[in-house]
This record gives sequence, C-alpha cells and structure tokens, in this order.
Amino acid sequence: MLRSVFSNWTLNAIQIAVFMVLTPFTFGALGTEAFGIWEVIVSTAAPLQLLALGLPMATVRAVSSSLDGDDPDAAGRAAGTAFSMTLILGLAAAAIGAVLYGGFSALLLTREGWSGLSADTIRDARMAILVILANASAGFALALPYALFDAHHDFVARNVIKALGLFAKLGVTVVALTWRADLVVLAGVQVALAVAEFCVAMVVSRRRHPKVGLRPRTIRWKEAHGLLSFSVFAFLMNMGAMLAFRIDAVVIGLNAQPEAAAVYGIGNKIFDPFINILLAIGMVLMPLAAAAKSKGDLAPVKDAFLKWSKIAATIVLLIGGYLMVLGPAFLSAWIGEGYDEESGRLMQILMLSFFCFLPIRGVALPALMGMGQARLPGFGLLAMGLGNLLLSLALVGPYGLTGVALGTAIPNVLFAAVIGRIACRSLGVPTLRWMGYAFGKPAVAFGVAVGALYGATRLVDVRSFPELILAGLAYTGLFGALSLAYAFARDPYLDTGPLLRRLPLVSKRK
Repeated sequence: MLRSVFSNWTLNAIQIAVFMVLTPFTFGALGTEAFGIWEVIVSTAAPLQLLALGLPMATVRAVSSSLDGDDPDAAGRAAGTAFSMTLILGLAAAAIGAVLYGGFSALLLTREGWSGLSADTIRDARMAILVILANASAGFALALPYALFDAHHDFVARNVIKALGLFAKLGVTVVALTWRADLVVLAGVQVALAVAEFCVAMVVSRRRHPKVGLRPRTIRWKEAHGLLSFSVFAFLMNMGAMLAFRIDAVVIGLNAQPEAAAVYGIGNKIFDPFINILLAIGMVLMPLAAAAKSKGDLAPVKDAFLKWSKIAATIVLLIGGYLMVLGPAFLSAWIGEGYDEESGRLMQILMLSFFCFLPIRGVALPALMGMGQARLPGFGLLAMGLGNLLLSLALVGPYGLTGVALGTAIPNVLFAAVIGRIACRSLGVPTLRWMGYAFGKPAVAFGVAVGALYGATRLVDVRSFPELILAGLAYTGLFGALSLAYAFARDPYLDTGPLLRRLPLVSKRK
C-alpha cells in the first residue's frame, strides 16, 4: 500500500507544481472579472457530474472484488456495463446541460450585478459554458479507464498518464492564453486535453489489463444492480461534495459581482491540491478494504485505518499550520497584483474546518465505502453539502464572503465528527483511542512547530517568495524532526526508532 500511496503523492506533487504556475498565470491573463466568471462557469457545470451516479467509484469496487475472487469475466462484465451506463447518462447530462445553460444566461448574465459586462465578455461566457457543459456530459465515460487502473492497484501506470496530462495542460494552456486570453480558448483547452488523455488511458489499459476490456456491453440487470446498489450512495457523496465545494461560486454570483467570486475562489483554490493529497490515501485504501471484505477478514482494514489516520492527521497539521500562519502572505506573493486581503482571511476560516474534515475524508470514508457501508457516508456527505448550501445562502447576505466560508466550515466539522464515530464503531476501535492515537502526539508536534513559526513571524516580516519558502522549509524541518523523534517513535504501525538509530548523530550519542 505504501508504494501505491507514494506514487499518488508523487502525482500530487506534480499537480501542485502545475497548479502553482497555472493559477496566477490564468488569473493574470484573464483578469479579475473574467477569472470570476470562469469560477462561476465551472461551478454551474458541477451538477452534471452528479449524473455519473458514482459509477467510476462503484466500478473500482466491483472490478476489484471480482479480481480478488479470481473471476475476470465478472470484472469485464461489470466494467462493460458501467461503460454502457455512462454513455446513456451522458446523453441525459447533455439535456440537463441545456437547462443549466438557460439558467446561467437568464439568472446570471442578465442580473443587475453583472450589467457592466461588455458584449464580447457575455458572448465568450456563453460559448465557454457550452463547451464546459459538453465536456462534463462526456466526463463520465472519460473517467472509467482510471477506474480499471485503480481496481488493478496499477497506480504507477495511472499516475504516469495523469502526470503527462498535467504537463500537457501546463504547456498548452500557457501557449493558448498567450495567443488569445479569453474564456472560450480556456474552455477549449480543457476539452481537448481531456479527450487526448482518455485515448492514451484506453490504449494503455487494454495492453496492461487485457482480461478486463473496457467496451460497451449489453446492460444486464445483475451487473447493473450490483453497480447501482453501491453507486447510488456514491452519487449522494458526489452530490454532497458538489454542494459543499463546487456551488459556492454560484451562490456568490447570485448575490455579488463576478469579482467577488474571484476573491473567494483564490482563498478556496489552495485546498484543491491539499484535498488530493488525502484522497491519494483513499484511492488505495478503498480497494484494499473491498478485497478484505470479500475475504471476510477486516483486520488489515483496522490496522490500515489506524496507521493512515495518524499519517493523514500529521500531513493536515503540517500543511494547515503553515497556511494558518503564513497563508495570507503566501497568497499575496503567489497571485501578485490583483490579490485581495479578504482571500487570505477566507482561507484561514476554511482551514480551521479542514483540520477535522480532511483526515476523515481521506481515510475513514474510503474504509467504510470499501467495506460496503456506503449508506451512512453517502447520506452524511449529502447532509453536509445541503447544510453548506443553506447556510451559505442564509449568511451571504448579512456577512458576505465570510458567511459563505462559515457556511462551508460548520458542516465540515459536523460531518467529520459523525463519520469518524461511525468508522470507529464499524472497525471495533474505541473512538477515544482512535483520536488519542491519530491526533495526540501529532498535535503536540504541531503546537511546538506552529508556535515557533508564529513567533518567528513576529520578529521577521515574511512577505517575499524566497522568505516564505525558507520559513516553510524551517517549519517543515522542525515539524518533521518532532514527528520522527516523538510522534512516531515506538509507534506500533510505523516506528521511526530504527530509522533514527541509523542516523550518525544518534549513533554517536549511544
């Protein structure tokens, strides 16, 4: 499992590097107004993703279970049925996309707060959302090749393809927006790269996994029922995640000018690669839990749940501590001209909730899904998303963008508390024991390292990128040393003692 997770983290590092370059470049090329419109366009198209009904996730579980049961024919039938179902859903998505396009045009482009847009900007926005809606409609089938890689635990090959796609995205986006910086070009780049990546993934999948070919098959009730019985709850999860993290720009767009969506988007955007770091654990843990469930032995899942909960908590505390202290300064140096200080404050509000939410989303939820306990996570994430939407709508009027951030943060914390308790109960782990093991010692390392970082920033004004990088390296070094020497010393699952004893300084002291 470690090899697969580290492979996913390597991809995350590449994603972060590309993200760090592309976001300020796109912001600068489009301008604040057009960038805010782009955020709203992406948010408007987000509901189409729900129509996938969680089929990619259900396909991973179904194919993984069949392969562990040494039944490649059943795995092939499940994959083929899923492919046929996604094609049908894609047609339904296209019809719904027409409704979303009408709503975007009638409710946003013509509202009073957007009345200052030029005719060219409105035309580009209409064309861009049409392209993005078409891409979202086809996105269900485009994601399925990666479900086969996940089911075969073939994460290295999967991540190589995705990494190549990221490098292509970086190069093509820079060249395209340098040539012509408008929304239509940006949307066209997204579609062209998605199709190219799908073609490459299909070719590689067929060569590496010939026994489970991905081609449309006749939809039979047995396979369809097996997929839908799981995917309906994955659908609820997707709906909850969309409402929680993708719909905020629409809420803001209905209550403010496009620039406000850009301000919130910059404050919120840093969490996209952050969440992916934790999801990299879940991508590996869910197939492992599914395989263990099919064999009737959940002991490996319990051990993985405890070990990776502590690793996830350590990662979140490490990155989150830096963002709480230096996040606003980082955003200012990263975005440059056009940065609004409110983005930094919004990021800090959201980060407080992600301390609780991310370890649960990255470890507890995939473990439950892999064990077939999808009902409660599905309804829980849906409730979280609905809570976010309702609170954001209620708070955006009196509190503005801060209200939207609080509308996201409060349900995040409640969701984490409930799902963490359910996961512990399902695996027979006392909740207080899990909390003490996963968060106890890492929290001590966090407190010391963050205290030192905060104290240093009171003495030295850290603003430029070189200063921010040096401060981050020093903070990471201190946090890492405390984690190795204290948080994971004599750990029952990941003991760093043998590693420390090999270090020259420790050996000399002995």
